Amino acid sequence: MRIAKPLLLVTTPIGLAFGLYEGWRLAGGLVVIMAAMIALVGAAMLSVVLTVRREKRAEDAARAAPSSSAHDET
Repeated sequence: MRIAKPLLLVTTPIGLAFGLYEGWRLAGGLVVIMAAMIALVGAAMLSVVLTVRREKRAEDAARAAPSSSAHDET
């Protein structure tokens, strides 16, 4: 994991750029569709990351707050 993470962070954008270049060479306008797809997948991943971080912050805040009697079973 120590080597793999930086390696992926470097090679992924290089691979995407190379793929877009090859798409341009192959079909010209295809690159627009490919770039749109990459942007859509990136936006979806960003949405998931932001949602997970927001839920983690809310969970941490709930743990830090004094517990109320709403969770008591009587």
